[in-house]
Amino acid sequence: MTVLSGVIPVVPTVFHDDEELDLGGLARVVDYLIDAESDALCVLANYSEQFSLTDDERDRVGRTVLERAAGRVPVVVTTSHYSARVAALRSRQAQDMGAAMVMLMAPFFGATMGVPEAAVLDYFTTVAAAIDIPIVIQDAPLSATPLSAELLVQLVKHVPQVSHVKIEVPGTADKLRTLLAALGDRLAGPFDGEEAITLIPDLDAGAVGTMCSSMVPDRLGRIVRRYRAGDRTGAVADWEALLPLIHFENRQCGLRAQKVLLAEGGIIGSDRTRAPFGPVTPATRNSLLELARRHDPLVLRWAD
Repeated sequence: MTVLSGVIPVVPTVFHDDEELDLGGLARVVDYLIDAESDALCVLANYSEQFSLTDDERDRVGRTVLERAAGRVPVVVTTSHYSARVAALRSRQAQDMGAAMVMLMAPFFGATMGVPEAAVLDYFTTVAAAIDIPIVIQDAPLSATPLSAELLVQLVKHVPQVSHVKIEVPGTADKLRTLLAALGDRLAGPFDGEEAITLIPDLDAGAVGTMCSSMVPDRLGRIVRRYRAGDRTGAVADWEALLPLIHFENRQCGLRAQKVLLAEGGIIGSDRTRAPFGPVTPATRNSLLELARRHDPLVLRWAD
């Protein structure tokens, strides 16, 4: 079974100014992320604007990332959908394309249409029956279906492919501790998310890495490696220095921050997001770039 740890950035979907896919730019992002020493990549996640893509575009984006990665790093493909049948089909297609894992949120639709716990168990059982590769469960506040620690324990115990989790809800550290106390090594890959905004507390709780954006994976990778090598003091110092930037990303820009820096660094030609998701304001852009330049991240110099 594949087991992941370290830093796994989400690959953004790259658009031209007219909102058409820029697959060449996407391929360059993959190369940059691998040069940034990412341990794996995640594609078609929320920070990939998966909610803005047609099914055909999802296929083209997924294939581009997998073909460009070409086995250099594992690729996790997000296959979330409300329908268990569609999620299973997407997951099978991802496996057939070469995905190392699939990642899914619990099924939901809109802000209020969640499903009961028994249906969540059935959902992941259906997905698992369609594939042989591991499953990452994404516990994100976007979903209207809550995932209690008790339900996650049941899922890991009863669905063999569920071996990794991405926890990015309030109280992530305590939730990770609860899961690891109940599951031990059965939970092979506990990760945090939310742009690594609570990374050190989550590593203290037992996280083996973070699933972040494509903004500063080189810096986050250094922090995780220092921590796991036993240098907690150095990791804390590095994280605290980086925290204003990732906090600004999390609270002021969202998924647009990575695109602003990728475009500023010349890796992609446009930082366009698809309407109605608009750009950041000029003032926000300038503040982001000011913060980023203090750290000399690879994203701003890779294309030089």
